[in-house]
Amino acid sequence: MHINADMNIREILEKFPESIDVFTNNGFKGLDDERVLEVLEKITLREALKLKKSDLNSFMALIEESITTEPRKNKEDAVSLMGLLPCPVRIPLLEGFKKFLDNNPDINVNYELKAASSGLAWLDLNNLADMFISAGFDLFFEKERMGKFKAEGLFKDITGIEKYNSDFENETISLKDPYGDYSMLGVVPAIFLVNKDIIGDRPMPTSWKDILDPKFKKSVSLPIADFDLFNAILVNIYKNFGEEGVRALGNNLLESMHPAQMVGSNGPAITIMPYFFSKMIKEDGPMSVVWPEEGAIISPIFMLTKKSKEKELKKIAEFMSGEAVGNIISQQGLFPSVNPNVKNPTSGKPMMWVGWDYIYNNDIGKLIKHCEEIFNEGVRA
Repeated sequence: MHINADMNIREILEKFPESIDVFTNNGFKGLDDERVLEVLEKITLREALKLKKSDLNSFMALIEESITTEPRKNKEDAVSLMGLLPCPVRIPLLEGFKKFLDNNPDINVNYELKAASSGLAWLDLNNLADMFISAGFDLFFEKERMGKFKAEGLFKDITGIEKYNSDFENETISLKDPYGDYSMLGVVPAIFLVNKDIIGDRPMPTSWKDILDPKFKKSVSLPIADFDLFNAILVNIYKNFGEEGVRALGNNLLESMHPAQMVGSNGPAITIMPYFFSKMIKEDGPMSVVWPEEGAIISPIFMLTKKSKEKELKKIAEFMSGEAVGNIISQQGLFPSVNPNVKNPTSGKPMMWVGWDYIYNNDIGKLIKHCEEIFNEGVRA
């Protein structure tokens, strides 16, 4: 993304029209008025956000998320790649992928890789791509979606990685699919951000169990719009704390916020967010980052490849699961990589993974819907 905080706002709006909604939703009015644009031509993004007392890094993250990159389509006889990439690493991943394709002209692929915030509404499961990348449980395990194709034996892990990074293959966790159908690239960990000014005399929460305590009623912000991570949180809370745990989580909800908004918020005592956004926290501020004692709940970044297209997809699968991409997601996005050659900055920190046995022994799609109903009961209560 070729944008920096010292560009004037009009320049940003004209170069990146997708960012207009970001500015509008954050209090910038009259962006269709030439007189307003003339004023905005004289003020940089940094200066404007300083006047509004808004967090610069948070706002930049929202802009990055809004920016799209043109897909490559309409090549004849090409394999297809579709998916959703985590917003903080989408642009560098796309740039890396384009360089990879330039260096491998024999690869014939049409691709469309959208920001994770785009959601799944655009996906046509009646015309399934040869390769698909996305985070979360619902798409891949719900029987009405990808789950039905998995049951038909359509997919195969062709990454060539025999053993995942030791952070994810040890005595406490095992991320590699024992059936060899699903591939993983990395994970999105969820941690706590605690506002010490707002929590008052209540004890600092250090675990998921603490988050469910009635003392934090109407005190917790959750990334509900971030469906993949929110669903991972629901499933893990249900597995470890049952229906009462999910209901308690709903009862303690204060509001749903985008993670970038949480960083600058003065409202919630506790926010649950991807670890990536914690690096925006000012060291001398009231916010404190807490890694849960039981482990950060993780939402895996999955990659599915059609068994019938193994030959055509092999190089792409090896690139996407390789060390270069692993370093991008791990170092730039703080999304720990499963590649065994990547040194994750989160190494040694515990992770909470629902487990393959639990996934294969439950209808995850139905379970998520059930958890949503219980959670909403808690919210209404």
